[in-house]
Amino acid sequence: MAQGVASAPALQQAHVAKGGPSEPRPLWKRDPQRHTYGAIDLGTNNCRLLIARPSDGGFTVIDAFSRIVRLGEGLSRSGELSKEAMDRAVAALGICGEKLRRRNVSLSRSVATEACRRAANGREFADRVRDQTGIVLDIIEPAEEARLAVLGCHKLLEPGDGPALIFDIGGGSTELVLIDQEQGSPQIRAWWSAPWGVVSLTESEGKEALEGPDRLLAYKRMRERARRAFANFASMLPEKREGIRLLGTSGTVTTLASVHLALPSYDRRAVDGLHVPIEAMQKISTMIATMDYDERSGLPCIGAERADLVVAGCAILEAIIEIWPARNLGIADRGIREGILRALMARDGWQL
Repeated sequence: MAQGVASAPALQQAHVAKGGPSEPRPLWKRDPQRHTYGAIDLGTNNCRLLIARPSDGGFTVIDAFSRIVRLGEGLSRSGELSKEAMDRAVAALGICGEKLRRRNVSLSRSVATEACRRAANGREFADRVRDQTGIVLDIIEPAEEARLAVLGCHKLLEPGDGPALIFDIGGGSTELVLIDQEQGSPQIRAWWSAPWGVVSLTESEGKEALEGPDRLLAYKRMRERARRAFANFASMLPEKREGIRLLGTSGTVTTLASVHLALPSYDRRAVDGLHVPIEAMQKISTMIATMDYDERSGLPCIGAERADLVVAGCAILEAIIEIWPARNLGIADRGIREGILRALMARDGWQL
């Protein structure tokens, strides 16, 4: 586990004094069509790409790609990325590279997170990606991962002045970030990276335990592991809990929100920015934990692709709610990729 306290206003947008010779051209005198940015987030479970151009007050997505690659599959047992997992990831990144070239992306950043951080052959894999796809992977530390996630999604927080907790349940780890807005813009006050994500926590129990007759006991064990992993961070949280807010960005929260809405298929427009009562999310988590694999697969927005990992996500979510019992859970279908894009555009002087 790792922890940190931010000492700099990491989320403040870039500011350039007026009148200097290096001042960037004003937004209205630029041609956004000439500026195309790309962001790749390679996690333990997913490979995601966004390509966008600046627009008034934000950016317009012109291309996107997402594929479940399960890069961290088996990592907790072997300590290395398997050949099969690396092959899947390289194939997905090859598609990303083609899209970056076809869209004439002028500036991009590609990051890799927990799986590459933990794997003994993570750097070797990054070298292979560069050689075969032309993509240079930046294996980022948890603090940078937390910063980018917050930068990408904090605008979806419920209005209010109370402290907020933003979390990202990944495949190999979960990032928790405490922020406040006492100075106007969101400021990171503390962050925590726990070594449990949906892949690593699922593998800690194994398929037999999770699908057997005692699967509720397995679920409780996973929830307890997550709770223990958050214990030190919980001691850093403010005792005053009035007006607190909670925002999650991950496949777990978007999936559960889709179940809450009873969507026949996933719809980002219905989910991104939604605020769901905590009691409803707890009820859905408990319901999913009691189901077997076939029953979970039968839920439209879970399906076979997520049925084996969603239970671990529910266990982590319940542990987070225990330490930060907000009234509602904000849902964000955005995060690291959007954070990368905003950072790149702000660096070039775009006012987002």
